[in-house]
Amino acid sequence: MAPAQVQQSKRTLIKGAAAVVGAATFAPQLMAQNAPVRIGYTMARTGPWTGGAQTSQEPNYLLWAEQQNAAGGLDVKGTRRKIELVSSDDQSNVETVVRTYEKLMGSDKVDLVLPPWGSGANFAVAPLANRYGYPFLAPTALSKKLVDLKLPYFFLLLQQPASMIGALVDLLKSQGVKTAAVIYVDDLFGLENYAALKEAVKGSGIRLVEEKSYPGSTQDLSPVLRAIKDKNPDAFIGFSYPPDTILASKQSKEVGFNPKFYYASVGTAFPLYTKVMTVAGAEGVMGMGSWNTKTSPGAKAYFDAHVASQKKEPDRWASGAAWAGLEILTNAVKSVGLDRKAIRDFVANNTHQTILGEIKFNGSENVGTPGTVGQWQKGEFEVVWPPARATAKLITKPKW
Repeated sequence: MAPAQVQQSKRTLIKGAAAVVGAATFAPQLMAQNAPVRIGYTMARTGPWTGGAQTSQEPNYLLWAEQQNAAGGLDVKGTRRKIELVSSDDQSNVETVVRTYEKLMGSDKVDLVLPPWGSGANFAVAPLANRYGYPFLAPTALSKKLVDLKLPYFFLLLQQPASMIGALVDLLKSQGVKTAAVIYVDDLFGLENYAALKEAVKGSGIRLVEEKSYPGSTQDLSPVLRAIKDKNPDAFIGFSYPPDTILASKQSKEVGFNPKFYYASVGTAFPLYTKVMTVAGAEGVMGMGSWNTKTSPGAKAYFDAHVASQKKEPDRWASGAAWAGLEILTNAVKSVGLDRKAIRDFVANNTHQTILGEIKFNGSENVGTPGTVGQWQKGEFEVVWPPARATAKLITKPKW
């Protein structure tokens, strides 16, 4: 080989080697940019939590991932990356919830996590998420104890007991209610709401004529409902879960208990409630509720998309909170990327525009959305209190 040819070959070899080194240097970055965003969660697909989880929460996760991926992926600070959901059935078991999130955050090291269903499961896993530094925007947790933990990575979308029950008592006072009876499920949710009610009725002129707890596995509430009927209260209040809400309503009808104001909790705002009780049977029943399609144009668009994608309506309470949380998370990732500390700071330090209106947090608590009361009217769960949030005026409940 002539000297000139040797020099040319060396230059070609060096260029080629440099190209290989360059490709090796940039390939991981390119691969990371093209890799899906892995988002982990557990959800009750079996067991007693299933009705709530599959109404208020998981359908929203699926719809969100579907919409984001149809748009090219989640906007990660200007780069679209597909969402890969990493999920499993927690079988309504708190131990399974904790063990699975430990794996998702500890060894799988997913990019983000979404919360499980229910106050108890969130209470169990919230300290773990905080330890690993994963932002948690919980849409179905209602507990002052969670607020009091002061976990910087944990955010509660739902209105908490004091504001929710304060709204109920304000409504009852406005209607001249003098007596009420309360039953409550014997767990974190029931106990905290009952405690909030005891506090809210102080000085209100409302007297509690009956106060009964019951186990979550109860199959018969008719004895306590008969005893309450004999005391003829103006209002009935139940801090109950979907199966208990349905059970109490059906058995109230069976024993002929017809108070002027009938309020139950989780499940009242579910479409299932009118299917079981019928539209006429549900008329005038009140419960925890915060939105419907009249609340905002965004709420109407969300409702329509949910029905089109999931082939069923969202409930009028926590589903709205679930979607609002996903809106906040989407905007956070768009603004700051997948840096979880930066996401936490974005969530904590901004006022967020959502389908429910403005949401902002004081510590873990959503202080942007007031407590609300909803009521079934002609097949729609209307917001009837406070007046500034109302989508319809309160009506008198007809007899069952």
